[in-house]
Amino acid sequence: MTNIIRIKKASFYGYHGVFKQEQNVGGKFEADVDLYTDFSNVSEFDNLKNTIDYEKVYSLILSISVSQKFYLIETLTNKIVDELFFHFEKIDKIALRVRKNNPPIGGVVDSVEVEVIKTREEYLRK
Repeated sequence: MTNIIRIKKASFYGYHGVFKQEQNVGGKFEADVDLYTDFSNVSEFDNLKNTIDYEKVYSLILSISVSQKFYLIETLTNKIVDELFFHFEKIDKIALRVRKNNPPIGGVVDSVEVEVIKTREEYLRK
């Protein structure tokens, strides 16, 4: 069975970007993550160990996002996905979207977003 756990609009302040100002001043970022897993036995046992602790998932996303600087949100997103697979064996597939709000692109844009979709099999092949 495949089930999905979703975390939407996880917000953090990070120092990611190509321009020096972005790396020095920082900006607001958001993440949405879909975690594909099987938690069909949770209803029988009603125990957190049978599923994915989304508080720990959020903490990991936050920790990576605020403790490191990346030029590209593509790199940040891939790093988060790989760390999630490393720390949570029950995840079979991840779809992660990271948004940079008010990007400095010379126009009026609410945000830019990248998405990485990866299976555990793809993660293990690298």
